Amino acid sequence: MCPLAVIGNVNVDLILGPAEPWPKPGTEIIVDHDELRVGGAAGNAALALDALGVDFEIAANTGTDEFGRWLRESFGSRAEKWPIRPEGTTLSVGITHPDGERTFFTTRGHLPRFSLADVLAALDGDRLSGGYALLCGSFLTDDLTRDYPALFDWADSHGITLALDTGWPLDGWTEANRQATRGWLSRCGCALLNEVESTTLSGRSDPVEAAREIKHHMPEGAIVVVKRGPAGAIGIDADGTVVSAAAPSVKVVDTIGAGDVFNAAFLAALADGRPLADCLMAGTRVASRAISTLPRSYGGPLPATTGEAAS
Repeated sequence: MCPLAVIGNVNVDLILGPAEPWPKPGTEIIVDHDELRVGGAAGNAALALDALGVDFEIAANTGTDEFGRWLRESFGSRAEKWPIRPEGTTLSVGITHPDGERTFFTTRGHLPRFSLADVLAALDGDRLSGGYALLCGSFLTDDLTRDYPALFDWADSHGITLALDTGWPLDGWTEANRQATRGWLSRCGCALLNEVESTTLSGRSDPVEAAREIKHHMPEGAIVVVKRGPAGAIGIDADGTVVSAAAPSVKVVDTIGAGDVFNAAFLAALADGRPLADCLMAGTRVASRAISTLPRSYGGPLPATTGEAAS
């Protein structure tokens, strides 16, 4: 298997719910479930990789408070080189709804101060040579995002393929954000976006056409994946072939981090040299299991083959 790394936002998630109806200001409601867990796109993906038995490195940072200490302890030796910022650790409170969707309230915390120097201190470029690095949280890691060109140069110099999942911009998909994202994609070998992100970024309402438009802005041989939730996922391979995978029908418990879990399983399969159809199937199956289990389960190591996907 090719080496893998995760770069981006690790924070604390406090999950409460389900909440219905939404409470009126000044009132209080009781919910049935609470869970304090590692969160953020990079954190969610890393948890899934670990559960799948995949070896990986991760570059992140934390705040200086007890939440930061708890996050570092959660990652053990993988967090030994993470810098500790003087800011409080970023906290997301996620309120779940009966249909499995959620609403987040998030503090800025330590994430904007995650930097290129932090990445280079945590990751061994030579050891990652020929592998993949998942880059996520682009609109939250201000210092690193400003230095993306240098990060891309570093990855290129070590033969590391970057897989980009930007997340949703805090100020929406403005023209400036679309232009910046197209620039980032021009240096990445893989795009991992959900359907709304893909169609909004591309200006194409059809997800296949959206994927084709996004691929147009990427290097030759790039892979584009559009995550479609209960509708599964589609992908365009390096040679332009479109493939798809259906998602299993499950009873949703908690959708938080579903796309991040997909990213982890997809990249684990890709790093193992599997065809795109199998990679999509791995992503949909593992993500579907994660969002339908409480406590969350990822199903253990990926099987030798993941089955056939529709093309």
